[in-house]
Amino acid sequence: TIGLMFKIVFSLQRILSDSFYPVLRPPIRVGSAFEGWSPRDQDIVYQVLVPMTPPRGHSFHVELDTAGQRHVRNFRIRVQQECTCTPGSREQQGKNMLCFLHHPEEELRSNQEPSLLQTLCTDSYLDVEKTARWFYQLVRAIWPALPHSHNWHLTLLPSRRSCQFKVSNGKETYRIEALFGVRQGKTDIFVSSQPRPYHTSSTIWPETYAVAEMKFFHYIARRAPPDSLHLKCLQFFTHLQLGLGFSTYITKTIVMHLLSILPPSWWSRRHFARRLMDISENLRTCVEMRRLNHFIVGNQQLPEGIYLPPHVLISRKYNLFHYLVMDPVAHSYAMSQCVDL
Repeated sequence: TIGLMFKIVFSLQRILSDSFYPVLRPPIRVGSAFEGWSPRDQDIVYQVLVPMTPPRGHSFHVELDTAGQRHVRNFRIRVQQECTCTPGSREQQGKNMLCFLHHPEEELRSNQEPSLLQTLCTDSYLDVEKTARWFYQLVRAIWPALPHSHNWHLTLLPSRRSCQFKVSNGKETYRIEALFGVRQGKTDIFVSSQPRPYHTSSTIWPETYAVAEMKFFHYIARRAPPDSLHLKCLQFFTHLQLGLGFSTYITKTIVMHLLSILPPSWWSRRHFARRLMDISENLRTCVEMRRLNHFIVGNQQLPEGIYLPPHVLISRKYNLFHYLVMDPVAHSYAMSQCVDL
């Protein structure tokens, strides 16, 4: 699946090289399927994050949306046109490019493709839904030219904020979800098109920590003994609690905290049952205390090689159980779910 996504992105890079659409970068594997612990044996979704950078003559400015919820960091990506009149800029952007800021509109319309502001933006902000539809159309258009099309059938699936599709050859079927993101500086934190509730504005890009979390699991894999079952523990426990009130991300967060404090040798086969009990006991304790700290936000003890922007690194700890603090009914229900589990 990652090979197919690389082929799609590289093909699109060639097609879009002279356009004013976002520049697509090599896809990054994220999510439970690539981390190795997907709780569902059937209908596994392989998620990839496709980073985007601004096209020539444009710049991206990631701005915090202060009107959002206090416990969720949402952003908007403001697209700004840049002057390309100076000699140095003309060499960098292309000699035949007209400056969007200083050439007459009539000349621009007649001699140059529309700017990004006119295609994928809403009120000067990059639009998630327009971006997803644009990518959908591109994948549909280039599929017949890809070598995979000879043996695999493509089925595009409905989605507002990402591009989801299935490829099948009659024996095997793979489901892939392409998310789009803009990197914050030179870090592992992105603002992305990850799915949100339907009332979310199409210009909202939530902050995602998926790349940093993927790098953490890579770090653990390098240190773990050959018989380590840390991923099996996570997979088994998340599958066990499907249908209860706890998300798979809650379980993943608890396991990441345990992996950061327990020695790698404690995750071997003979410790399997004990580690499952640790996960269960930690979940119950966190629910009782109404507190589970986010693993990435505010964590200054992450392994070397995981890069966070200052606002994430020094941020106050984000409590994933914040909703239990002010809601006694929700807390009582969560406690009963712990007993059931």
